[in-house]
Amino acid sequence: MGTGNQKTAAALLRTHGKTYAEEAGIRLRDTPQPLYRLLVLACLLSARIRAPVAVDTVRSLAEAGMKDPRRMAGATWQQRVDALGEGGYRRYDERTATQLGDGARLLLDRWRGDVRRMRAEAAGDTGRLRKLLQEIPGLGPTGADIFLREAQGVWPEVYPRFDGKAAEGADRLGLPREPAALARLVERDEAPAFAAALVRVALDKELADEVREAAREGS
Repeated sequence: MGTGNQKTAAALLRTHGKTYAEEAGIRLRDTPQPLYRLLVLACLLSARIRAPVAVDTVRSLAEAGMKDPRRMAGATWQQRVDALGEGGYRRYDERTATQLGDGARLLLDRWRGDVRRMRAEAAGDTGRLRKLLQEIPGLGPTGADIFLREAQGVWPEVYPRFDGKAAEGADRLGLPREPAALARLVERDEAPAFAAALVRVALDKELADEVREAAREGS
């Protein structure tokens, strides 16, 4: 049967259990291109802009050919602005176009364009990795947390990763806030989607009632 918390977690996964990377069309694996696209997504999601716009913009950048740091750095500033605008990311498009170019060049120069080299430099220290991520222009603490939350499915040392925003969603659903306690409510491979779903609840309080109703119907 499962506990009430397990039923709530299962209902949340059924109704909103999709990572932001999946929504953006990123098939996340421990390989350079999807990890770079996740890095870009984390940058865009961390700004004060609606998540669907950030997700659409990552797709727009990919459609414009900017799927890896070399192509991002090689694009003109105006091409980046145009791709951001195409995705609906207009409020911060000029600043973000500059940050994406600068970040791509930094990644190429310091880590040879491979986010996995940043992970290797951290040597299993998640706190160190979080700081290294924040060296990317436009990727502050919030963006680093978003990246790690989504990457926990392919980088085992990051698991379990439920950041402050996920904890806010857990509060709304009456679930525990502690990462280890939240992780016990789902299978390990479901953790990234579960964390993303909790964030959605934090961002939209009406979803909490929807999930509770789904839990009652599923019991």
